[in-house]
Amino acid sequence: MTNLHFKHAALSSIIVYIIGILAYVGSFFVPIMEDPDYQANLVLMLAIIPAAILGARLYYRRGHDTHGILLGVFMFLGAMILDAVITVPVFIIPHGGNHLTFFGDPGFWLIAVEYIAIVVIYSLTQAKPGSKSKIISSTSA
Repeated sequence: MTNLHFKHAALSSIIVYIIGILAYVGSFFVPIMEDPDYQANLVLMLAIIPAAILGARLYYRRGHDTHGILLGVFMFLGAMILDAVITVPVFIIPHGGNHLTFFGDPGFWLIAVEYIAIVVIYSLTQAKPGSKSKIISSTSA
């Protein structure tokens, strides 16, 4: 396993964040359910699947052999920072929320687990042949 390639991982994280925020905010413009917040989280849970796959694919296509869990956690932490700096002040606070309610929502953490798990699964199943992107290496270092 090599180190995390910060620039590529950050770029992948930003792309996933943009897709996620577009899905989350966009869901408010198509009211289908009575609870728009629940609907937005549901849409985000569905949108994060292809978004995380795309982010992982963009990272691993360069031949990096970073562990999937390391990449997934890094990408999620990047999205979390962007949420704290952009999403909450721009979209949550004007509607009566705050950082505590946003980050304290169990749905947020469920999406976090889903996001990391998708990146890990991608690294185990779809990373380029010859890549050492397994969580546990079969060889000793």
